[in-house]
Amino acid sequence: MSQDNTTTKEGYVIRDQTLPHFITATVFDWIDIFTRKTYRDTVIECLDYCITNKAMVLYGYVIMSNHIHLIVQSNDGKLSDLIRDFKKYIANKILEKIQIEPESRRQT
Repeated sequence: MSQDNTTTKEGYVIRDQTLPHFITATVFDWIDIFTRKTYRDTVIECLDYCITNKAMVLYGYVIMSNHIHLIVQSNDGKLSDLIRDFKKYIANKILEKIQIEPESRRQT
């Protein structure tokens, strides 16, 4: 796996788009959304979608309560685009589910 990344004020820049990378994606404000099975299932569905449609090679993943870890590679050498698309796709899917099945958690 590559550790050849640099940090900018916008975030991390992946220099070698062809190598596998360890990626962590967090939920806004670290909300524990993945404690619910429906949202964990959504993560898996989105991973399946990206494997089938976005040239994702997935070596492993862990779903935590408020973030996910991936060891991932892009078959087409566009890992940054793949990660962007995955995060956008999963965010939209979870927001759709929240609108259908409203959240009952109160803000504290």
